[in-house]
Parts: sequence; C-alpha cells; structure tokens
Amino acid sequence: METEKQLNDAILKMTLTIQNEYPELSKYLIEMPVTIPDASNPQINIKTLKDYYESLNSILKEYTPNHTK
Repeated sequence: METEKQLNDAILKMTLTIQNEYPELSKYLIEMPVTIPDASNPQINIKTLKDYYESLNSILKEYTPNHTK
C-alpha cells in the first residue's frame, strides 16, 4: 500500500513531467476537481491522492501517444 508521502512524491513527479515536457497540458491541472475543492476545509487522504494521481496518469496516457516532446 502506498503512503501519503509516496503518493505526494509521485504526484509531484508527474506534475513536473507535465509542466516540463508537455506544458500545453498545464491548463488541465488547474481545472481538475481535486485542485478546486467544493468544501471550505477539504479532507485530503490516501483515496483523494490516489484519485488525483490516476487523473494525472490518465491525462498523460491519453495525450502522449499522439504527441511528441
């Protein structure tokens, strides 16, 4: 099982990859629901982090096969 730190590290690494290698995708990072919580005090937990990581992974998997660096 992944820890919160491991997930945060993976999210950071993937976010940096998007920003450095595919900057045109950066606009989608801002629009993702997890970055705009609908609660005044959102709960960030393992499930939330996994969902966010999977969202980032999905963006890259869908985009990269059709675009070169």
